[in-house]
Amino acid sequence: MPNRVVPNSIVEAGAPRLSWRRVDLRRRSAAACWGSYGAGVDAGLEDRLKPATDFTKLEVGEAKHGGGATSRGSTSTANAFSLSSGNMSFRRELDFKIGNSIFRRLWVSAPSSTDASDGLGPLFNSRGCQNCHLKDGRGHPPLSADVPDDSGSMLVRLSVPAATQDEKEKLEAHSVNSIPEPTYGGQLQDRSIQGFKAEGKLKIDYKEKPVTLAGGEVVNLRTPSYEIGDLGYGPMSPDVMISPRVAPPMIGLGLLEAVSEEQILANAVPEGADKDGISGKPNRVWSREHEKVMLGRFGWKAGVPTIAQQAAEAFAGDIGISTTIMPFPSSDCTEKQPECLNAPNGNSPRYQNVEVGDELFDLVTFYSQNLAVPARRKPDDPEVLKGKQLFYKSGCTGCHNPKFRTGEVPGQPHLSHQLIYPYTDMLLHDMGEGLADHRPEGEANGYEWRTPPLWGVGLTETVSGHTLFLHDGRARNVTEAILWHGGEGQASRDAFANLPKEDRDRLIAFVNSL
Repeated sequence: MPNRVVPNSIVEAGAPRLSWRRVDLRRRSAAACWGSYGAGVDAGLEDRLKPATDFTKLEVGEAKHGGGATSRGSTSTANAFSLSSGNMSFRRELDFKIGNSIFRRLWVSAPSSTDASDGLGPLFNSRGCQNCHLKDGRGHPPLSADVPDDSGSMLVRLSVPAATQDEKEKLEAHSVNSIPEPTYGGQLQDRSIQGFKAEGKLKIDYKEKPVTLAGGEVVNLRTPSYEIGDLGYGPMSPDVMISPRVAPPMIGLGLLEAVSEEQILANAVPEGADKDGISGKPNRVWSREHEKVMLGRFGWKAGVPTIAQQAAEAFAGDIGISTTIMPFPSSDCTEKQPECLNAPNGNSPRYQNVEVGDELFDLVTFYSQNLAVPARRKPDDPEVLKGKQLFYKSGCTGCHNPKFRTGEVPGQPHLSHQLIYPYTDMLLHDMGEGLADHRPEGEANGYEWRTPPLWGVGLTETVSGHTLFLHDGRARNVTEAILWHGGEGQASRDAFANLPKEDRDRLIAFVNSL
């Protein structure tokens, strides 16, 4: 693995700004492993991590569920997810702002006079990171069949079952999470630069399914069916597996990365061993940075171990931009797309012979690690507190684990030793047939999904202009999202459905306060 050039200000707290030095990535990777709490550190924190028992008042730190890193900004504007960690030093704000500018950059095809921004495609889903993560928030499926959606905030994963011994061995060794479709690769690129054909378009049809709740209220759930049409490079493999997914929110990622593996695995229970029917399974995936198998934390199926790798894979797969972690200028193009493989690219000696060199890439990673969790709204409202008690009583915390503590984050003391309330266990759970995509990813099978964090859910409409939830945006509000729960979530779903309407409203009010 090559050396990478990184700024001292990113690696070492208090180092001079924009002072660049060369470090070996292996040494840096080993040093960057998140620390755990030592003896005597935050002595009272262990008690605070225990499940809540008093629902008449807030727990310590609960109003600011990102700990000291909770945003200090307004929660009433569309920029509520775009602010930096609230306890970040002024010195690091410039790093954050430069990272933000790269995150918002619109890329163009190569060659271009703006060589710092060229290399788009040739096949891609979006021209920039911000286009998918709308205002750093949640993406959505096309809002109407009659109105084109150019946001790129929904993409389609593609794979096929392992057919050869070599492919089976790669899956068993975790060197890959899935086997790409032979012609179209691991992701459907529905856009292209001039002179190239896009790979295809996703078509969605919905059928309404009524569900009757206690008291007679009827909720209609949208059941989606998917079809890929307008194929640009011939037919797909007949055994192709597809998984449509919307872009998740960006807030709090650095805090989740800072939670020790030990804490996450403490919530994992072998299937069938837990009497409440909830197991929880870690995904194990290959780390391109650390060159080893690691715990998966990010993505809808926990298929990515680190924020840096998540960013590199998004640059490559979504935009067609190469980095030293993913040094592939033609992105997801396959051998059956030779024109794509041979297209001009933006690789440059100025940027370590890739399109985004490490100096800029590390700033994008820093930005992604430090998009702050907003403060809660009216968390001490009596109705919200009653809703919290119902959330616990209904068994929702079996997957949506309320609390974690973060470890020591080298160079980022503002993320270190924080008590956080993300409401996720970062583990995989079988969510039943209704939500199944029947597409494995790493150790996740076709029924399993990672528990998504709930912080910021109540600001989705304020930030992203919609209230569409779940991995493919099928749920039009929180109630529908809960009613789609099956498998390990079935008991909690049924408990919610059987509550009196006033109690359902209280539980929803609690979730929307997060």
